[in-house]
Amino acid sequence: MESRTTLLSVAALVATGVVAYAIYFDYKRRNDVDFRRKLKKERKRVHKSVAESKAAEVAAYSVGADVIKEALEAIRNEPPVPLEERENYFMTQVAMGEQLATQGPTFYVPASIAFFRALRIYPAPAELIGIYEKTVPEPIFKMVIDMTNLDVTSLVEGYFDVFPPKSMNISIKQQEVPSMKSARHTIVVNRDFAAGEVIYKEHPIVAALDPDLQAAGSHCTHCFRIIEPGLSITDEDSSTVLPASYCSKSCLLANKTQSHGLLFTLENPLPAELLAGPMPELDLPDRKAAQEKLVEYIRSENRNVPMLAARFMARQIVFETNKLVAAISGPNKAATSTTDNDYSKPDTDGYQLADHIERWRFLEITPPEAELPIFTELLKATLPGLEQFTTPERHAILVGKMAYNSYGVTFNGGRDDRPVPNGRPEDVEKTRTPYGTHRQIGSALYTVSSYLNHSCNPSARVSFSAGTTELHLVANRDVKKGEAVDIAFVDVKQHPDESIADCRRRRRVELVRGWKFACGCERCEKEAEDVAAEAASKIEGSGEAAAAELASEEPAVQDEAKVEVALRNYEEKPAREHQTAENNGDVE
Repeated sequence: MESRTTLLSVAALVATGVVAYAIYFDYKRRNDVDFRRKLKKERKRVHKSVAESKAAEVAAYSVGADVIKEALEAIRNEPPVPLEERENYFMTQVAMGEQLATQGPTFYVPASIAFFRALRIYPAPAELIGIYEKTVPEPIFKMVIDMTNLDVTSLVEGYFDVFPPKSMNISIKQQEVPSMKSARHTIVVNRDFAAGEVIYKEHPIVAALDPDLQAAGSHCTHCFRIIEPGLSITDEDSSTVLPASYCSKSCLLANKTQSHGLLFTLENPLPAELLAGPMPELDLPDRKAAQEKLVEYIRSENRNVPMLAARFMARQIVFETNKLVAAISGPNKAATSTTDNDYSKPDTDGYQLADHIERWRFLEITPPEAELPIFTELLKATLPGLEQFTTPERHAILVGKMAYNSYGVTFNGGRDDRPVPNGRPEDVEKTRTPYGTHRQIGSALYTVSSYLNHSCNPSARVSFSAGTTELHLVANRDVKKGEAVDIAFVDVKQHPDESIADCRRRRRVELVRGWKFACGCERCEKEAEDVAAEAASKIEGSGEAAAAELASEEPAVQDEAKVEVALRNYEEKPAREHQTAENNGDVE
């Protein structure tokens, strides 16, 4: 009871003191001029402080795009973080971001930069973004997301600003392509070229000799050069299940490093630099059996697309392992597959091999049912775990890209002894060659030339005058700066035993079978009018009826080539903007 009385007494004294101070404060406010002046000054200071705090908070929520862009550019220019230091770097950046975030809105930008640096090297970025969303202040999280979106967008949209290399004197632009009846990416020259002049040269990413020539050993497996009898160089590794002949040691080394060693030998697939301990024991019999299945499948199918797909997958694996080796041991330690002109790279290190192929168009085709299991078994036996990434959808898209973009390599007009392919005519493999696929010696994939479009009256032609897979794009006529160049995917010449109508129908049927589009080039349109007029004079009835009869004998399909979903918006955006400009009268 006494304790309670004491507490009540203290409370009463405090209350009395508060009331007394309030009375004193009110008295001073009413009667003391200096006190009122100090009070007014203090009130302004408080208001200013609150206003600045609110302004800083608002600014943190609405940082300008220029600030984000500048910060992102600075991060990109930073040297890469070595693999062995990434964990420590990640922890340091997260800790820095957390510390800066506690110091108020003024430090939100540097805090977001620290969090974004950590995000860029984290192996599971989507997972880390989820953590950020729950733990990081909202303004900072928004800036991190803005940086991420800008980073992805600039890489996608900025690709054609740095590719192809400026030294090739060409650009890739989105514009209407008459033969395809749609807006497409196409190659435009950056200077004038005279008829017969080489516009550019290009080496392939991957190439595959026709199976009969591969078995004969008459051509170099890597560069396709004809090998004189007795002068071939072979791999001394007796474990290879696909015998290969080479014109030089450099071709042997390049081919083995890029794909052959991984696909067709029993050598360890991982460099020693990537292993912390001794090399793991591999199931060599299983690996060899998987390799033999692939070789037998390619020979039985008599198609090059499966080999191109296999070599491309192997090349990607080698490319990624080389990057890891460079991160651990420095760039000079990474294995080099061949010269710098291996394939055309962008004028920046921001893009990789996969950035090329993901932008290529592809056909929706269904590979043979037996094909995917053969690929997955080989990957599993070579590097267990890789088979998980080869889904039916991914494999179908890869094969569709190989089929749509491959070129037929021909020397001196091609050969006459190519084996007749199996299957129905509409299913026979087609490659881009003005001599016809039946005259090629092999197939090859090119990064730049995949953007060349077809015309039955082309402004340029592909040539392999070096006697190798090196592609030369040669102007058929004078080509002016800013003009798009196109080539013939098929033999467009009128043969002596063909009428105009027969020639037109043949090439259009081949285009539909190989690339799923009905050509709408100027030559095709003009010939359609001429043939219809000629038919009208021979067939009873009107010209309209004759034209209808002609149309009934020809394919009438829309362009069925597609781009991957992730890039579709960027592929279609320029076309939509161009159409909007036309509708608004902004385009002449």
